[in-house]
Amino acid sequence: MQNTQKRILEKAQIDQIIRRMAYEIYENNYDVKKIFLAGIDSNGVKISEMIKKEVNAISDIQVELIRIDIDKDAQSQPVVSFSKEPDVPNFTMVVVDDVLNSGRTMVYALDPFLKMPVRNIQTAVLVNRTHKRFPIAVDYKGFELGTTIEEHIHVKLDEEEYSVYLY
Repeated sequence: MQNTQKRILEKAQIDQIIRRMAYEIYENNYDVKKIFLAGIDSNGVKISEMIKKEVNAISDIQVELIRIDIDKDAQSQPVVSFSKEPDVPNFTMVVVDDVLNSGRTMVYALDPFLKMPVRNIQTAVLVNRTHKRFPIAVDYKGFELGTTIEEHIHVKLDEEEYSVYLY
């Protein structure tokens, strides 16, 4: 990465954002018994785990995690695989990723679930960039940021550091 990166979110802010997103998910899905959080590997999975912990702390909704594996660099629609299929009909799903950049990854991640008996599909991202090329609306966004095409967002969620950088 370049030396000109600027930290835009730190751990306390990320924790607060995750907590708020969990409350919003609960408020919009209070009437369901079970919800699936499908995290796009790898940071989307970590964020969905964090959201699950918060939803479990504030509600009785059962939360199951699904990991979505997708090649984010593919030039055409990549093969999308996931760790398991929802085990109930008419399920509610929230697809989670770290950054919504162009919207392409989210479109591809949603595709397999549209072929299942779904009641409701929602989307959640930690950082929503404002210049999308694909028509994706985010239901739960942690932080909205207007960037240029040349700028990038890096989300770091490991044991040493929870931060979001702009570079």
